[in-house]
Amino acid sequence: MSAQQRVRRQQLIRQAEGYLELGMAQHALEVLSTGEDDGHSGHILFLRGEALKELGRYQEAIEPLRRASEVAPSRIPTWLSLGWCYKRVGRIDLAIESLEEAISVEPKEALIHYNLACYWSLAGNKRRALQFLAQAIDLDEAYRDRVGNESDFDPIRDDPAFRALTSVIV
Repeated sequence: MSAQQRVRRQQLIRQAEGYLELGMAQHALEVLSTGEDDGHSGHILFLRGEALKELGRYQEAIEPLRRASEVAPSRIPTWLSLGWCYKRVGRIDLAIESLEEAISVEPKEALIHYNLACYWSLAGNKRRALQFLAQAIDLDEAYRDRVGNESDFDPIRDDPAFRALTSVIV
């Protein structure tokens, strides 16, 4: 790749990132489709997947996000987005698998633990859900405050162990 092509690629990436920050996912997608892509840029694949995700095109977003995770497996946002999309297309098993891969890369990231707790709750595995939720809260106490509005925990909300874990003792 020539220096000019590298500069052009970086410009396109910055444009797409800007559009995504502004909530203009369709524009980001259009910018990304105008550039040359050798299929090996994990960041471009991630941005394409993010744009599709933001447009609610979850099934379409999975392929670029999956490819991005292969090219750059240490990028946690890619795994989180991939899990998000799998959840929205009804593949909780693959959402869990994605985040378990993420946790192997970054075991101290509370958000990964929290999302795994959500997905395990939806999958009907109370024990695993509570285990990951406890880890999320242990890593970042602020996650205890998120539980009340999280519908993913509805399947286990009435469980005494869930209530004990999420209550605040003063």
